[in-house]
Parts: sequence; structure tokens; C-alpha cells
Amino acid sequence: MLRRCISSGDYTEPVRALIFIAVLFAAKAMAQQWPQKPVRVIVPFPPGGVTDSIARITVDWLAPRLGQPVIAENKPGASGAIAAEFVARSAPDGYTLFMAASPQLAIVPHVQKIPYDPVKDFAPVSIVGASAFGLGVNDRLPPKSLAEFVDYVKARPGQLNFASPGAGTVGHLTMALFLARAGLRMEAVLYKGGGPAMVDVLSGQVPVYFGNLNELIPHLASGRIRVLAVSGGKRASQLPDVQTVAEQGYPGFRTETWNGVAAPAGTAQEIVERLAREIALGCRDAGFVGRLDRIGVDPVCSTPAEFAGAIRQDLELWKEAVRAAGIQ
Repeated sequence: MLRRCISSGDYTEPVRALIFIAVLFAAKAMAQQWPQKPVRVIVPFPPGGVTDSIARITVDWLAPRLGQPVIAENKPGASGAIAAEFVARSAPDGYTLFMAASPQLAIVPHVQKIPYDPVKDFAPVSIVGASAFGLGVNDRLPPKSLAEFVDYVKARPGQLNFASPGAGTVGHLTMALFLARAGLRMEAVLYKGGGPAMVDVLSGQVPVYFGNLNELIPHLASGRIRVLAVSGGKRASQLPDVQTVAEQGYPGFRTETWNGVAAPAGTAQEIVERLAREIALGCRDAGFVGRLDRIGVDPVCSTPAEFAGAIRQDLELWKEAVRAAGIQ
């Protein structure tokens, strides 16, 4: 009988309004009581990498503050698309979260067909941390500054190669974007990851590499590598004396990779804001910040609105970079 009444539209407008209000209050009450069971944070890569490390730092911070276990769960594969789709299709109840990395939400959509929408399918919570990249050159290459590097490459069009940890990676696209803006031509030598790329950069076989600072810094003391510029919007805390690309004549140039917590779209705003507040407290804690610093990550702890803006901005940035790299 109830089903017949609902489907036949027998309810009056006031009754429908009361039902709607009751549902809203019930949802709000559930959000206020959250969490009542363990929370999962889905990680799009295997254990051991930077994204996994940030996830584990974050869950360790959140668990005592939420009063429930918060567990990092790795779901690698398809450049992170498997994890992203899993979270996008999960119930928006605050119990399944995503440790998103910028490639899944801002690069992968431009280079492969994906089963999720990076803007519509997620509720951004907070960017936990970000890492810039460094333009590293083998010590046998003459340039000592970015300006000298540009002049050196311009005098040898198409004769120099740069190492790439893989087509469509942040390092590859950062180099492609810089070459386009500087009017330079170099060929990419593709590797399966940063490790193999660094081997050839150190040997001088491929003397140029826009790499993660964690890959470059260990080799600075020996003098085998020089970092001519960093790609972020500010100087890297690990290399305070190295100027950004923007400072050296390319205003507005900024690339970095970030990791942040996101929830499925439709998650109650109270839950999103609670998570963002708790993460923001982490950036005021020396232990939390210290753990990020040890893996070469600068703390960010953005608001949900700032995170949403970063996704939209980076979608446009990496679209330009993918075009510059000639990736179809």
C-alpha cells in the first residue's frame, strides 16, 4: 500500500516537504555521529612510494583524532585509475577516502580513457603536501644557470636529449612544458621509472633530467649533478638557494605534484569539513611536518575549496603540457 501511494503521487506538497526535511535531518545527524567504524584511505600506488608514505603519515595523524582506526589500503594499477574509480563508485558516507595524487586527477584524464570524472566524482577535502621538481644536469654539461642552459640548448637544436621516467609522468611533462615556453627543442629518452633514468643521468649518457628532488639531492654533495632550477611556485625547503624557474625569467611557470585526501562526491559537507580541519592541524604539528619533510614533501593542508581550485587549474596546466609533449 505504501509503495502504491508513493508511486501514484498521493502525498500532498506539505507532506513531501516534511519527508524531505526529515531525510535532511537524518543525514545531518549521521554526519555529526561520524565516524562509527574504521575509515579506509585508498592509495593508488604500491607500498613504499611517496604517495603511500603520505597516506600513512595522514592515517596515523587522523586515527586518534577521529577516534576510529584509519587504514591505508593500496589498490595500484592503470596509473592509479583503479583506485580512483573504486573511490568514485563507493558510498559517500565518509568511510572510503582517496589519497589522490595529481596525476590521477589532472594528468591521466588527458592521456587515457578513464571511468571517472576528476571534478564531478570527488569531494576534495585537503591537499596534504606537495613536491616540486628540479632541473638536474650532469656535471660535465657546461651550464651553471638556467639562462646558460637555455643558450646552450638553443645553440644545439635537437642535439641534446633529456631523461624521462615515463611518457606522461610529471617529470616528463614539466620538461616538455619548459621546453615549449623557452622555445627549445630536445628529444625525450623514456625510462621505466626514475631509478633507471638517474643511472644514465649520473653517467652522462643522457645529461638532463627534470626529476623529483628526492632523486636529485643525494647526488649533489658528490658534484655529479647540479640543480639549475626548481619547478614550484616557491623555492624548495631542501634547496633554498636554488631559484625557481619563474624567478629566472619565466613568470607564472609552476609545476608540482601534490597528494590530497578526497571523498566520493555527495559526501556530507560536515564530514568533509571535519576531515579538512583535522588535516589542517597537522600542518601546525612539528612531528607531522617533520615526517613530510623527511620524504621531501612540503606541507600544504589546504581547504576543500582550495583543493577543488587546484584540480581545475592543474587540469588546464597539464593539458597544455600533454600537448607540448606530443602525447596522444
